[in-house]
Amino acid sequence: MKDKKFETQAIRSQMERSQNNEHSTPLYLTSSFVFDTAEEMRAAFNDESEDFIYSRYTNPSNNEFVNKVCLLEGAEAGVALASGMAAIYTTFMALLKSGDHIVSCSSVFGATHAIFTKYFPKLNISHSYFNIKDPNSIEKLIKPETRFIYLETPTNPAIELIDLEFVASIAKKHKVLLIVDNCFATPYLQQPIKLGADLVIHSATKYMDGQGRVLGGVVVGKKELVNDIYLFGRITGPSMSPFNAWVLSKSLETLAVRMDRHCENALFVAEALEKNPALENVSYPFLNSHPHHSIAKKQMKAGGGIITITIKGGYETAKKFLDKLKMIKISPNLGDTRTIVTHPASSTHSKLSEEERLSVGIVPGLIRISIGLEHKDDILNDILQALK
Repeated sequence: MKDKKFETQAIRSQMERSQNNEHSTPLYLTSSFVFDTAEEMRAAFNDESEDFIYSRYTNPSNNEFVNKVCLLEGAEAGVALASGMAAIYTTFMALLKSGDHIVSCSSVFGATHAIFTKYFPKLNISHSYFNIKDPNSIEKLIKPETRFIYLETPTNPAIELIDLEFVASIAKKHKVLLIVDNCFATPYLQQPIKLGADLVIHSATKYMDGQGRVLGGVVVGKKELVNDIYLFGRITGPSMSPFNAWVLSKSLETLAVRMDRHCENALFVAEALEKNPALENVSYPFLNSHPHHSIAKKQMKAGGGIITITIKGGYETAKKFLDKLKMIKISPNLGDTRTIVTHPASSTHSKLSEEERLSVGIVPGLIRISIGLEHKDDILNDILQALK
């Protein structure tokens, strides 16, 4: 399948048919698997065979989903976890030990920030943040005990970008790993491994599912690193359910066509809102006005489905805007077929201090809009009527 285009890979990559010769791959809802002999079971538990043992370890439905993501991201191996945060935490815990240090962009998801600041100090794991606006500061933060550089691009929620090839060159120079959260871009728009990343993490809950149905996370990358992550997850148990893996594998078949529409709608709405007098700022990677527009054009196929607007008047005006929306709903999720709005300062990033929020561009009037697949005129009209 590696010689086929992205869309074909996403649709045609699936497990071998069973004796029933089904067209769509079956769902394996089983907690465990049986063996014909005691020797077969012994061999499986000692990694001498690839037989399935227990669905906390592996499952055919999970394997199909992981193999498909690996193919789309250009990765050697992968592991599926119960959620995006399970994927992030399992990756960290598998690779880090007491005394290690992380260099991370300061603009990360609120729960990731909480891991760095609340829980890792208990394990004697430290971190240093760099501002994504100043990538030259990364190298100065690397210490002998630094294990990896971690970043999101585009970031959540400020929609800032960083040149992945540039960061990869720093990581390679200092012999540290580069781990990229690629959730906002998806492998259809951006493939960090081809740009030098060692591991890529996704919250599959978002665009990979695309319809707000299931939770899931996945980590893909170099085989030796993924094996450590797999073993930690196998022991501690944050595994993805086979049902969710089956849903996500089917969802990937439509990822490309959905992302095309998300991007088309998002660019249309961003351009239409850019001169609106009620707004201080509109941010979208493929707008010419975006400060990282050149980076976006270099490493992304299109700008993604997320835009941010900053409403004049701060939080009180932002609340009025949210409450006046009719079709669009307020939710902390993103990447859905339905357009969704979020006020990060009071929700997803509310656990950060005001100073921390302001340092990564989360001002009181900032609204994150996950542009859906409705007709672009209907999306825009609902936003415009709420801005009046």
